[in-house]
Amino acid sequence: MAATTATGRPPPERAAPDRSSMPAASPTPALPQDHADGAGSSGEKKSRWQRLRSQRWWPWAMTLVTGAFIVFVITLLVRQARNVDWGAVWEAFLALPTPTLLTAAALALASHGLYSTFDLFGRHFTRHGLSVGRTVGITLIAYPFTLNLGSIIGGVSVRYRLYSRQGVPVGAIGQVIGQSIVTNWLGYFVLAGAVFWAWSPQLPQDWHVGPQELRWAGTALAAVTVAYVVACAVRHGRPIAWRGHDFPLPGWRVALLQVVVSTANWMVMGAAVWVLAGRDTPYAAALATVLLGAVAGLVSRIPAGLGVLEAVGTAVLSAYIPTSQALAAVLAYRALYFFAPLVLAALAFGAVEWFGRGTPPKAEAGAEDESPSGRSSGKAPGKAAA
Repeated sequence: MAATTATGRPPPERAAPDRSSMPAASPTPALPQDHADGAGSSGEKKSRWQRLRSQRWWPWAMTLVTGAFIVFVITLLVRQARNVDWGAVWEAFLALPTPTLLTAAALALASHGLYSTFDLFGRHFTRHGLSVGRTVGITLIAYPFTLNLGSIIGGVSVRYRLYSRQGVPVGAIGQVIGQSIVTNWLGYFVLAGAVFWAWSPQLPQDWHVGPQELRWAGTALAAVTVAYVVACAVRHGRPIAWRGHDFPLPGWRVALLQVVVSTANWMVMGAAVWVLAGRDTPYAAALATVLLGAVAGLVSRIPAGLGVLEAVGTAVLSAYIPTSQALAAVLAYRALYFFAPLVLAALAFGAVEWFGRGTPPKAEAGAEDESPSGRSSGKAPGKAAA
């Protein structure tokens, strides 16, 4: 029975509320499909990783892997040390004045310091989250291994080991190494074009390379650096796609900074050889020794270019100083720039492994979210997908 009012009339119908004027409820936002899938797979991978690390044998396995890697590095160091004529190196040191050795050592230290900034360009690209000091420290340890044991051990293995312990993902480590390699050769190409065009060094006879060939090679190398800077200016930081892969490019200002830092590093290396060779040697000859020795060692695939740098340096420098003095200068340069930093780097690497034993690597989620890919996919910086 319908309700009635005191007058006997049915009550007026209550108007429905105006929903347009009411604040809409805030439902829980749903992740996009690709983010939700990524979060699920990330959580699954994380749980598998945690289960793996919770096994009783995990600490022993990590200790075994770390010990095997250290033994492998020490074996390579001992094998290389057997191929060095330490008597000749010691005699070269005794023949050189102490101020000359100290100046060359300071230049070698400055060069290693300049090279340690190369990984900062990769840090700029990947936003891997490590501090500037820690990034520079990793490069200072890895670079002597690169010089003495080749790029596979130094440029990849040692860097991967040190970066991965800090939670940097594999993809970011690859980008850091790639940017370091690019930066290193940009300055090399510039100086090769300048030196080989303006000055013709004396080369070993079995190279069969004349001055004209060197000029054209130097011009082509310098053109590569110019093309890189132009591409960075045209692309405005947009990556270049090639065969399904994106190759990131910096802005033209960062590209110019790469060229300047790399060029300065190679010039300081040449200055170290010039100081050891003496003032009678033109600086261009000392710089050519470093440039030609680097590419000759790369082509020969001999770790540290043992014997190759000595042959190139003796051929180039002996046009201005006696052969014995030229060989002494190159051997002293190798000791100061290659061997002494390797000893310090090996000690530092051993200390990092010793004090970090039993400590699991840091999680990679934060580093992944700080990368450009993480930001472009909509993740908040510094937070993992839930």
